[in-house]
Amino acid sequence: QVQLVESGGGLVQAGGSLRLSCAASGRTFSSYVMGWFRQAPGKEREFVAAISWSGGRTYYTDSVKGRFTISRDNAKNTVYLQMNSLKPEDTAVYYCAAGNRPSTVILIARGFAREYDYWGQGTQVTVSS
Repeated sequence: QVQLVESGGGLVQAGGSLRLSCAASGRTFSSYVMGWFRQAPGKEREFVAAISWSGGRTYYTDSVKGRFTISRDNAKNTVYLQMNSLKPEDTAVYYCAAGNRPSTVILIARGFAREYDYWGQGTQVTVSS
């Protein structure tokens, strides 16, 4: 079992920055692929970013490339999402997710939510115009 708790969301003006954190507890955190997803009102949950077990490989949805950076500190059992140049369309509840199925690893770049077994409660990010 892995438990995930997100923090760091809030209200920010367009062009500003936020750093989200996801604190994980449970066995063998370092062996899990970690991902960030977001869900805006009336929208489906969408993939944002993912990071491999070691942190050596990262993946992003096109809309956030160059603006967001995912990272992890396995010693602290924490994954981060640094969000810069925020836009109103980034407004959503952001969720941290973890998975370690073979398919989670194989399909890491595809960003399929169904490949992740553990989810945090979400943290709200609101970007004003």
